[in-house]
Amino acid sequence: MNILYETDPEFMERFDAFAKQEVVEEPGQELDDTTRYMAVLAALLGCQSVEMYKFVLADALGSAITPVMAKEILYQAVDYLGMGRVYPFFAATNEIMMDKGIKLPLEGQATTTAENRREKGTAAQVEIFGTEMENLCLILLKAEIYSDYRVCFCFFRFV
Repeated sequence: MNILYETDPEFMERFDAFAKQEVVEEPGQELDDTTRYMAVLAALLGCQSVEMYKFVLADALGSAITPVMAKEILYQAVDYLGMGRVYPFFAATNEIMMDKGIKLPLEGQATTTAENRREKGTAAQVEIFGTEMENLCLILLKAEIYSDYRVCFCFFRFV
């Protein structure tokens, strides 16, 4: 993206003013840097913008996002976007981290095991969505309408 400052300076002047001042400083809409970077990185994953993701991740790792946080955003994206869409972002993330001297692999962060991930996933859903979620999951599982993959993969599969 740095090349745009040379090839399209007027555009970048306005883009920077919009993205780094107007949006960030809009009254009543402020986000702390960590939350803002997490949202931007997730959005870039969702729209498949690998090059912009690399640019933002390099900036985020230098200020508000830890390597563990960046990896967790990436891991959670697999649950919603699929590995095929997220795979290029693994390479991009690892490239940026290695360029910054971050040793890979990162230290393990798992809070579940293969044996307890379903139980802990259900508990997380109940905590987030309320006790109705536990009964709903059981009813849907029995009716074979709902797969417990969401429990295993979206809630505590990788963390």
